[in-house]
Amino acid sequence: MQDVSARRETMLGFQPPAIGDEEIAAVAETLRSGWLTTGPRAAELERRMAEYLEAEHVLALASGTAALHLALVALGVGPGDEVITTPITWPATANVVVHTGATPIFVDVRDDDLNIDPARVAEAVTERTKAILPVDLAGQPCDLDPILALGVPVVEDAAHAAESRYRGRKVGSIADATCFSLYATKNIAAGEGGLIATNDAEVADAVRDLRLMRRGDGSRYDIPVPGYKANLSDVLASIALVQLDKVERHAEIRAQQFALYDDAVAELDGVKPLARDARDAHALHLYVVRIDPERAGATRDEYQRALADENIATSIHFLPVHLLTYYRERFPDQETLPVGERAGAEVLSLPLSPAHSDDDIGDAIAALQRVHARFTG
Repeated sequence: MQDVSARRETMLGFQPPAIGDEEIAAVAETLRSGWLTTGPRAAELERRMAEYLEAEHVLALASGTAALHLALVALGVGPGDEVITTPITWPATANVVVHTGATPIFVDVRDDDLNIDPARVAEAVTERTKAILPVDLAGQPCDLDPILALGVPVVEDAAHAAESRYRGRKVGSIADATCFSLYATKNIAAGEGGLIATNDAEVADAVRDLRLMRRGDGSRYDIPVPGYKANLSDVLASIALVQLDKVERHAEIRAQQFALYDDAVAELDGVKPLARDARDAHALHLYVVRIDPERAGATRDEYQRALADENIATSIHFLPVHLLTYYRERFPDQETLPVGERAGAEVLSLPLSPAHSDDDIGDAIAALQRVHARFTG
């Protein structure tokens, strides 16, 4: 029987990839096929993901960051434009706006799920707004309908949301362009890689031209635009295809882990998970709690250090982008965003992965309970 009173002897990884013999075999088969770069497996991934995401077109790319960047470029975003986005995201969401020459306009988030606040988005739209870039944080879809109603092109950062549905519609089939990540920690993990899903044929055609520095086959080629090197290799696509086969089973495991956390956290004063909207299908990508320092007896950072001492690895999703050095110095007139700034000091992501056993999650819960008892006792 597991001893929940004892500290783990080894570090519990935060989000290790759930990779097995099937992925190893798929890579070996791809290597033997002679295809290292983009080839039939990347094309198969695009076809299967289009079916899965219920989208007309899916384009495979080198990373989720590349997907966001090329989606903005395909929509014509450039110097002098503004793109509205959230401060609670990985910096890449804002970095790609800067890469186009446009200006990121950060607006505040909702307090319950930390997704971008549509009312704040509406207030921020100006004649210079060329796109809106919301994020589906932790797997909870952002509130798309009021954002789409503004009539501005929407590029959805769905790096956390491959399995999500918004009001019954598959994320990937709704926005002008929806971008996914295949990074090592993602629900469909290839190590690296990204996808753009769109129902707009013009956007899809533009991305096809942008992701490679040529059009054509063999020695006969042309360049309609000065493109990028942002294509996905068949080696990585072969891993993603196996992961796609496992997506439902992995989702069941994460759902069980969420349930274990929900039951435990409900008993801990000052420790509260992000809201999940019952009208939507949450991708269950991250289990994020907020640590209220007054009620929980210590700050988020103190909890993170104490859990590390218990051999439990955690992470932070996310520090507010507008407070990071580059953005703070480059855009010094950015308004204060009180909800996002407070959340940035409170959020803590707990270990979650299909590679973890129930006992692993039990260890994380027991450690959190011990730490909470010390801080509040």
